[in-house]
This record gives sequence, C-alpha cells and structure tokens, in this order.
Amino acid sequence: MYDETRPHRTAAVIPAAGRGTRLGPGAPKALRSLGGIPMLVHAVRAMARSRAVSLVVVVAPPEGAAEVRHLLDEHALPERTDVVVVPGGGTRQESVRAGLRALPDTITSVLIHDAARPLVPVDTVDAVIEAVRDGAPAVVPAMPLADTVKEVEPGAPGEPEPVVATPERARLRAVQTPQGFDLATLVRAHERIAVNGEGATDDAGMVEKLGVSVVLVPGHEEAFKVTRPLDLVLAEAVLARRRATDVY
Repeated sequence: MYDETRPHRTAAVIPAAGRGTRLGPGAPKALRSLGGIPMLVHAVRAMARSRAVSLVVVVAPPEGAAEVRHLLDEHALPERTDVVVVPGGGTRQESVRAGLRALPDTITSVLIHDAARPLVPVDTVDAVIEAVRDGAPAVVPAMPLADTVKEVEPGAPGEPEPVVATPERARLRAVQTPQGFDLATLVRAHERIAVNGEGATDDAGMVEKLGVSVVLVPGHEEAFKVTRPLDLVLAEAVLARRRATDVY
C-alpha cells in the first residue's frame, strides 16, 4: 500500500509490441491508422489527457523503439506529460515488466493500458486513478455483459462444443483498461507470478494470485478493444462523432 508521506505520482505503461494478427497482415496493430493517426498515438493522448498522469511509457517492438519514438515525435502530445519509449519483450508480460523497470522512483501508482483501446475517455482514466489513490491496490474498469455466456468443453475449430455450465450473467463483468495499481503491488506480482505461454494478458489477474483485493469501477462503452476489422469501423465512427461534436 501507499506510503502516505510520499506525494502521489502516476505513470501509464502502454505495451505496444504485439503484432495484432486478427486485424490482418500489415503493420503492428498499435500502428494501424485510426482517423489518419496511428492507434498508439490516440492511446498515448488518452492517458496524457488525465492531469494526474505525469509520465507515459510506451513499450515498443524489440527492434522498433526508434521507429515508434519517431512516430510519436511526428504527432502533437500534451506538453505537461513526459513520453518515453523502451523496447519490449517476446510476451506481453515481459513488455509490461520492461515498462515498469523504466519508471522513476518518484512514481507511486501505475496504469497499464492496451494500445488497442485508443478511445477510452479521460473520465474513466481519472476514475481508476482516484480509486487507487483512495487506497485500492488494484483497480479495473469493467462493463456488465450484454450477452449470456456459456462455459464449454473446448473442441476442434468449427466443431460443436458441449456446454458445461451457464454462469450467472449478473455476476460477470467484461474488463477494460487502463488497469490501475499501487506500483509496489504490481511489481511484486510480476516478480512472483510465473505465467506460461504468451504471458499475462490481465495484470489484475496476476495481482489476484497474490491474494490481493482487486476492485472494479465503471468502464465505458467507448473503451472497447480494436481487435478485428469491424472494431476498426466502429472506432472510426466514434472518432468521427467526437470530432463533429468538438469533444475530442
């Protein structure tokens, strides 16, 4: 938990080293264009819009840090927020660790944000930060589910899968980012929790494995993840509406 004698300083880490193959061939997902601007730039701006965020660390593909730095330099970013770029690793977990290592000792809390959620509103970012600063060691924005969910016994692709259970929808939430943490708590989770395969895709889940409480705050429908081509169409529509109403 926080040392109350220290001033609160919040940084954001954006792991952006993945390829994003579900959007099809081409540039890494974070560098795909949205409204003529790379999604990564939108994501950095989304974090920097919060006056509580003093630093944004972008974790770039291992061989692409210079390219990402150049890309960010080409676009206007809020001057009050420092932005640094560091090379990432082979998994998301390794990339988040690289971002955490880049944080100065003055940082007390950290946001971990998906570059593929470029349109998260600043009110959501601020709500996460406020909950951490009020004492929650881990905070996740989340939305109620619109669809009924079935637990299945996984089968071969395209084959029928038997249903195992139907969880109670009222107790389920779809999590979003930025996820916010007391920095010491998240660092401890990354040091102690080993994750196989692609590594952790949900940092709050790692904190849960420490036995530490995680709380949810309301998410926002515009904080959706741009994963498939249809998501990109929706994101373009949201961005066009924002620009038309001068709220972006």
